[in-house]
Amino acid sequence: MPCQLCDREVNKLTLHHLIPKQKGGKKGETIEICSACHHQIHALFDNTRLAQELNTIEKLQNEPQLGKFLAWVRKQNPDKRVRVHGSKTVS
Repeated sequence: MPCQLCDREVNKLTLHHLIPKQKGGKKGETIEICSACHHQIHALFDNTRLAQELNTIEKLQNEPQLGKFLAWVRKQNPDKRVRVHGSKTVS
């Protein structure tokens, strides 16, 4: 099954709440993404920014910092572990 952000075929996907649960997100507001994308999202953005500004697949894909990561990770072997880097941005 492909990751909904990077489109890589991976064996296991994780659920990402588009609006974090701590900010009122509900069970149905999720996307299925690979662990590399999931870790990178949370390495770059705090829950407030995710809830207020980056709460759709399109907004996540169009965010410049994450867009650079997605362009890079699409070229990586989906069977290998990908290391993520970043620092949280504040809104």
